[in-house]
Amino acid sequence: MALKIRLARGGAKKHPFYRIVVTDSRNPRDGSFLEKVGTYDPFLPADNPARIVASADRVRYWLSVGALATKRAVKLLHNLGICEKLIIADSPKKSAPKKKAQERLIALQEAGAAASAEAGMAAPVNQ
Repeated sequence: MALKIRLARGGAKKHPFYRIVVTDSRNPRDGSFLEKVGTYDPFLPADNPARIVASADRVRYWLSVGALATKRAVKLLHNLGICEKLIIADSPKKSAPKKKAQERLIALQEAGAAASAEAGMAAPVNQ
């Protein structure tokens, strides 16, 4: 069974309230869970201690037995000092040009360099 520490949404429409729960990764977001380890209320001010509440020892226990926390759960738990900050590996840049476009760009740069070299050699020397 793959365990996850994640957020389960509750609250009213347009006024969410989240429970930090330990559940099987195959369960629905708001479905059954093994244990509720904390809460998160995004409508409270950031400096309010009741905004994020979690049981540190229970979270550490579940992490020790193999539960994986989602990115958002790690961010919230890091704010409490319970777990280390998630380090995201370098992801591929989707905005970078594709392979053929990069080849054309290199070819244009080489052609421009060759043209400027020829122009430099052909230019008369002013004395």
